[in-house]
Amino acid sequence: MTTRKPMSEASPDTPLEAAHLACVLSFNATDPSGAGGITADALTAASAGVHLLPVTCAIWVRDTSAIHDHFPVDDEVIVDQARAALQDGSVACIKVGFLGNAENIAAVSGLLSDYGDLPVVAYMPDLSWMDDLSIDNYLDAFADLLLPQVSVLVGNHATLVRWLLPDWASAQPPGPRDLARAAAELGAAYTLMTGAQSADDHLENHLASPDTVVTSARFERFTAQFIGAGDTLSAALTALLGAGADLQTACNEALSYLDQALDGGFQPGMGRAIPDRLFWADGDDPADDDDSPLGPDALAEFPVDDTRH
Repeated sequence: MTTRKPMSEASPDTPLEAAHLACVLSFNATDPSGAGGITADALTAASAGVHLLPVTCAIWVRDTSAIHDHFPVDDEVIVDQARAALQDGSVACIKVGFLGNAENIAAVSGLLSDYGDLPVVAYMPDLSWMDDLSIDNYLDAFADLLLPQVSVLVGNHATLVRWLLPDWASAQPPGPRDLARAAAELGAAYTLMTGAQSADDHLENHLASPDTVVTSARFERFTAQFIGAGDTLSAALTALLGAGADLQTACNEALSYLDQALDGGFQPGMGRAIPDRLFWADGDDPADDDDSPLGPDALAEFPVDDTRH
């Protein structure tokens, strides 16, 4: 982690060191289980030494077993929150998580059109807990209104296939470029596909454009079942892009960070495990590199192909 000067040492004529932290904005839900949503985004951004500007878009009634209900925030309240943050300071990158409903998607889309120079990372979670009509309305609005403004679409392989390629007829499952092409037809520049199953029971993750696979990582499968991984990965990618990393480096480091967070995961309730986004602060492995963007362990010390996921 980056070492910062204590406030007491700051010169009266010099802005506080904290003013130099990159700021990223997240549209997401609140999650009382702490597994995902704004909590995941905030802890991940803090791990990267980045300041999160959280915009609450929905309230989940959720535990570590399931989402039982949700309550979307009024779309005007979402816009008011975001404009207050965006007009107050400099934002380097934007994450779009769960927005609540189609009306909120339209509101966020309209707002993003005013900030078209900012990179946008959009995460599409599993929506199977919603009724079919709500799912269709949400996905249609997301595809029509938000994807044209998205720099990187993040999602689990199965979730993205069901959404973007529902009529896939080949015996072979869609690959990363197939999904990237489908997303690009709707406007997204890149797709980060996660969790594709390989023949040797590993999970494959690929960042792709319609023309090429930019970077890939294979992870060993964990025996535990997790929630919150997608929010963690997309928040890490957002934070690293906001901190100035190029896309390939940011993707590799975000995947490495997620793998380590899952490796240190824990089970706070009676349901599934959640990632430990502060695994680097457990005190068992002192920092060897204070400048590493995500925790004390530099990416070079954790080769992507050797990690477990």
